[in-house]
Amino acid sequence: MTGWLQVAVLVLALGLVHRPLGDWMARVYTSEQHWRVERLTYRLVGVDAGAEQRWPTYLRSILAFSLVGVLLLYALQRLQGLLPLDNGMAPVEPSSAWNTAISFVTNTNWQGYAGESTMGHLVQMAGLAVQNFVSAAVGLAVLVALVRGFVRRGTDRLGNAWVDITRSVVRLLLPLAVLATVVLVLGGVVQNLRAGGDVTTLAGGSQFVPGGPVASQEAIKELGTNGGGFYNANSAHPFEGPTAWVSLFQVFLLLLIPFSLPRTFGRMVGDRRQGLAILGVMGLLAGISVALISAFQAGALPEGQEVRFGGPLSALFASATTLTSTGAVNSMHDSYTPLGGMVALFNMMLGEVAPGGVGSGLYGMLVLAVVAVFVAGLMVGRTPEYLGKKLGRREMTLASLFILTTPAIVLVGTAVAIAVPAGQAGMLNSGPHGLSEVLYAFTSAGNNNGSAFAGLSANTTFYNTALGLAMVLGRFVPIVLVVALAGTLAAQGKVPATAGTLPTHRPLFAGLLTAVVLVVVGLTYFPVLALGPLAEGLS
Repeated sequence: MTGWLQVAVLVLALGLVHRPLGDWMARVYTSEQHWRVERLTYRLVGVDAGAEQRWPTYLRSILAFSLVGVLLLYALQRLQGLLPLDNGMAPVEPSSAWNTAISFVTNTNWQGYAGESTMGHLVQMAGLAVQNFVSAAVGLAVLVALVRGFVRRGTDRLGNAWVDITRSVVRLLLPLAVLATVVLVLGGVVQNLRAGGDVTTLAGGSQFVPGGPVASQEAIKELGTNGGGFYNANSAHPFEGPTAWVSLFQVFLLLLIPFSLPRTFGRMVGDRRQGLAILGVMGLLAGISVALISAFQAGALPEGQEVRFGGPLSALFASATTLTSTGAVNSMHDSYTPLGGMVALFNMMLGEVAPGGVGSGLYGMLVLAVVAVFVAGLMVGRTPEYLGKKLGRREMTLASLFILTTPAIVLVGTAVAIAVPAGQAGMLNSGPHGLSEVLYAFTSAGNNNGSAFAGLSANTTFYNTALGLAMVLGRFVPIVLVVALAGTLAAQGKVPATAGTLPTHRPLFAGLLTAVVLVVVGLTYFPVLALGPLAEGLS
């Protein structure tokens, strides 16, 4: 009963903010006015805010911005011992520094190390926390470019990537993070810069030494649906998740923007019903996930769960964190029942589209909507159309490559890791559970989630390199395909709706889109799931 009450409170809170936040984000990306601080930023970096970009230029801006982020974050880690606020930490080992730089720039935030014993305050604040903002802003910029592709007619311009990234940070992520930080501090989350000294004794005799700007980083990581955190125990640590309502508030934060973006989409395309249809599919998939994990975890041993607040909140957090691009956890997924862990794994395998990461979840769902319309067109022998744009060979090639990219990364990476001695050396378990551990790691990396199944020694040269490659390819290959798709759509004119046009705002289409998500994407992974968690659960 308590678990479903928590779900009800969460749904109510998300419902209350869905409209105002969604409308605000639509205004952010359609406004012609630049704020003073934004104009100052453009002057400092030499950007002409009034110049719109063709899709190749827009894409190059995104990729260049991310590349610079990787280089700067890598340098911060390698030079840590020479920088202030290092807390006496040594420079980060090269393969770990590479993995971490890629991880945070790709909005994955996978951590193969203990943050409190590896990173000093400067790297945490100027490196990791900054990327929590701007990597999420990149996802929003790519989404906005795709939506403009549906809206615009006969043009080769998609907007300005530098303007979209700047507005995402200044008008959305930063204000929300400040508000969330205040709430978290009031809830007991630590906010200081102490590297040691005062020792806090908690109930049960456990002792912890405060350190790091935890409250603000917690707000940033959840709003950007990032994982990571100052403490390796993440949101289960008493300094990051001191009370049950704070833990529930964190779930609210990580779902806040992704569940409001369908409203933004509906406003920008001029038909709010389109956004509601997408939201309905996201909500249905999320509801199924929560119900399944809760059912599979009912009566399970409490080991690895958030025993302070009860199993239902652990199940809710696990579902939310794997349905979004979030590595934050308040329980150990490796300790779940085989089928409970499988649902968390399957959430990521769907591409994290219910609701997914900030920006990335919705643009993934829109690509799947393109595929759903194409399937419907094949059934009736009609050229498919979505939001007034014809979906021809070029559009479907890009959409198909988008769908195939991540499964290829995950399955090939898992196969290589299982086959080579360096990959096998990191496995704690053998058999189906050992396969699940490796599969979870590559699924998390390839889908830019960042959570871990545990049991895998991932801070090795092999896994740092392999998972880093998975994160790079899983982030930027889909981005290239989405921006290219946006360019082809924007160049088209608008096709008038006729009696044969499939209405994409009705329950029929929502049901078709749900089936495409589950069948086209989900069944790709069925063979490997049968060898891993399904085999373990049935044994």
